[in-house]
Amino acid sequence: METARYVWRQLTTQQRVEILSWRKKNERPWHSPPHLPNFGHLHFLVSAACYNHAPHIGLSPKRLDDFSAALLNLLPEHNAKAVAWCVLPNHYHVLVEAPNILKLLHALGRLHGRSSFAWNREENQRGRQVFHRSTERYMRSERHFLATINYVHNNPVHHGYVRLWTEWPWSSAGEFLEQLGRAEAERVWKEYPILDYGKTWDEAEI
Repeated sequence: METARYVWRQLTTQQRVEILSWRKKNERPWHSPPHLPNFGHLHFLVSAACYNHAPHIGLSPKRLDDFSAALLNLLPEHNAKAVAWCVLPNHYHVLVEAPNILKLLHALGRLHGRSSFAWNREENQRGRQVFHRSTERYMRSERHFLATINYVHNNPVHHGYVRLWTEWPWSSAGEFLEQLGRAEAERVWKEYPILDYGKTWDEAEI
């Protein structure tokens, strides 16, 4: 929340008018931390969590499979592509290249809605809130970009689901290691450590 307020304070009057106009047009609440247009940025880390961190996505391996496929299939429909991604039982991260981040976030919101409706019907939980909301962070530098790739791929290890990146099937880690090679991947890991990256993303910003 504080990060969003800081960014808001840095915007010009015209930029604020554009954001509020977009939120009004799309019936978004004005008091919610604003999603910002690209403003010249192309790469964003998009993160979203289930409400109260309940493991709705991870109810079964099939649900993880289906949601991961739906997420990845949605991106090219909006001229976006995944650089790195990881879907966990109660949240997901995807580092995207997106020329229009607002349109992509809107599409992700619709995916959340469709998924929630289907899962609530399966579990006889009509009206239950499944997802909280999503947040996006633009990449500020090459170092930020590469540390983000490491952060996304390390997430299943960080949360204790697996011991190694490649043991978690619902991520791009295996493809990343195959393309880069283990030696180069290890160099990137050491040179661009995650440290406390993302420590409070799902507490302060969602």
